[in-house]
Amino acid sequence: MNDLEQELPQGDGEKTIERIPGRELYDWLRALVTAILIIVLTFTFVARMMNVKGPSMIPTLQDGDRLLVLNSLLAGEYHRGDIVIARKKSFSEDAIVKRVIAVGGQTVDVDFNSGTVYVDGTAQEETYINDRTYAFEGTEFPLTVPDGSVFLMGDNRNMSTDSRDPRIGTVDTRYLVGKAVFLLFPGNDSITGQRDMSRIGVLNKG
Repeated sequence: MNDLEQELPQGDGEKTIERIPGRELYDWLRALVTAILIIVLTFTFVARMMNVKGPSMIPTLQDGDRLLVLNSLLAGEYHRGDIVIARKKSFSEDAIVKRVIAVGGQTVDVDFNSGTVYVDGTAQEETYINDRTYAFEGTEFPLTVPDGSVFLMGDNRNMSTDSRDPRIGTVDTRYLVGKAVFLLFPGNDSITGQRDMSRIGVLNKG
């Protein structure tokens, strides 16, 4: 016997089943509302899906990639190498995806002749970048990142507008939407024009 039926007594121990009008529709609507509520709460407090736009994170991310982003409420502390989604209205109303290069209290310097990035005086081994850092965008170096902020750069260094641009500069962690942790679905590769499904998985933190 299910929730849509009611057992009624009959003579001589017999039983009949009577359907309750509207009960099936009620149960269906209740399940739908519960599912919607779970989805809304998940994407508000836990994670969300976001699309990559533009070439600034090539080769790690391609234009059109779909990412699973762990919301900032649960992301915890940010560390060098994290791929993050940020909002900086002094630059754009749209969110941007970049990599954390340094956190609060660390000093960033860039030798634009050799393309080398230094953090606290140590040259960084950046195996994830598309090219070395030659593009100067206006921020003066060396630069010490304020507490509670991060310094961001794209992996496609010479095709990325990031913390080297004074319109973005260092970003207060309160303006970080969260950490991109998983590639859900790949966009077309900028070189081959094909989708590489083998890229699906946990993102390289560098």
